[in-house]
Order: sequence, then structure tokens, then C-alpha cells
Amino acid sequence: MIVNQAALQSIYRGFKVIFNNALKEAKPSFTKVATVVPSTTKSEEYKWLGKVPRMRQWVGERAVQNLSAYGFTIKNKPYEATVGVDREDIEDDSIGLYNPIIQALGHSASMHPDELIFELLPDGFTRLCYDGQYFFDDDHKDDGGPLQSNKGVAALSPASYSAARAQMMSFKDEHNRSLNIVPNLLVVPPQLDGMGREILLAERNANGATNVNRNTAELLVVPALSNNPTAWFLMDTTKPVKPLIFQRRKKAEFVALDNPSDENVFMRKEFLYGVDCRDNAGYGLWQLAYGSTGTE
Repeated sequence: MIVNQAALQSIYRGFKVIFNNALKEAKPSFTKVATVVPSTTKSEEYKWLGKVPRMRQWVGERAVQNLSAYGFTIKNKPYEATVGVDREDIEDDSIGLYNPIIQALGHSASMHPDELIFELLPDGFTRLCYDGQYFFDDDHKDDGGPLQSNKGVAALSPASYSAARAQMMSFKDEHNRSLNIVPNLLVVPPQLDGMGREILLAERNANGATNVNRNTAELLVVPALSNNPTAWFLMDTTKPVKPLIFQRRKKAEFVALDNPSDENVFMRKEFLYGVDCRDNAGYGLWQLAYGSTGTE
């Protein structure tokens, strides 16, 4: 193949189609647990966390529910992935060898939010959320509300699952009113897949009695959590706001540096193709999640 602008444009168009198809075909799971928030600046401040409005009887003037004094900021970060295509492979009509790599770029770009979101879960025992406490902690307290815990240490079992579920359903707001939380999603690493299925899918428990936990939540097994084989997480994802936040400034974009006069071609006989985006992830409402280290 003669390496000219027309040939390079044709290669770019072909790679872009392959990239976009792979981008669409991947099945990320982050939207199950995260609210997607569009961003228009370098960072976004989430002042509303901790002050979700609720209806009350209208007596006298309206009671304006101002944004909470808490402030939680998520800064956007740039991410990229790039591959190089040797000029000689184009000259030798071997460009098809790169199709799987371009597919992998598209798949990686689609799964990128999953990587950001699900690493927040095991980190939630040591990283702060909007109230200045660890996301999973023993002593959360909003304004004048009661001290509340969304953290455990018990290994996943039918008993610990039931206890966590009851604890979440007992969460109160700053006025000691029920938050009406009903957890619907159990998130586990691959090592706890079997126990998760036993708790949520089996008709009977180990003693032969009816499994009262059956179908009380959906099971989500996340391979990325395999480095934390005992930790498990219970969530309520039915609310307008989910437990985690994925903040998107710029969607993944396929780009190229493929002009024959570019320095990378002159110095290294290499055409560059890649993807880049700007985004980040952070913690939403701790009240919507319960985490256990599973160490006891």
C-alpha cells in the first residue's frame, strides 16, 4: 500500500468504526451503582449532599431547605490509551493485524468508568465522603441527627446479610424520620459469588428451611473487586441519587496523529491512534450503601 493521505484517512475511518462498535458492545455496570453527572468545568462541588429535601406539612411560611454546609468536590482528570502503528505494516498491507488492538481500545474506553467506580468501594473504608467521615464508617451524623453506622466487619452469610439489610432500613434523617431505604443490590467479588447466590437465589437454606432472603436483592459480581476477596457491599439504587457519582467532563474520543509529516512518523516511522477522556468518580450518599470488610 502506498502511504499517502488518502490511504491514511481510509485507515482512520476504518479504525474509528471498529473502535465505536467495540465501545457500544461492551457492557459496563457502573450505572447500576452511580449517578452520572455531566460536568462543564475543571471540578464540581456537591453542596446538596446531606440535604435532600423532603415534604412536610405547610404551616405558616415555606421552610426553605438551604444547601448543606457540607461541601464535596470532585476534580476531573484526563485519561488516555494510545497504540502505535508501524509505517511498514501499512506499506505491507498488514493493517488488519491492528484491528483487535483498536477493538481493545474501544472496550477499555467503555469499561473505564467501571474501573473508577468500583475501586471506590473497597477504598470506602479509608476515604472520606461529604460529611468528613469515611464513606463506610461507624459514626456518621448529619446536622442534628443520630449517630449511624453503615460499616461492618462480618463475613458474608445469611445472618450478616439480614443484619445489614435491617440496619440500612433503619437509617434516619436529621429529624429522626425514616429515610425509607430498602436495599436492592448486593455487590460482591468473584470469591463470594457462591455465597451471594445461596443468600439471594436458593429456595431453601442449609438447614432445609425456606430461604427468607430469596429475591430480596439483585446480585452483582464484580471481577475488579477480586483483590478484596472478603469485602461485600449492600446498596439501595432505587433513589434519584445513587450511592456513588461518576462525573463526566468529556466522553471518550478516538483521535489520531497520522500526518506523514508528524514528528512521530519522521523519527520513529509510527502513526499514533488513541482515545482520551476527562472524568472522575466520587462518593454520593453514604445512607444508600453498607460495606463490610468481611474479616470476622
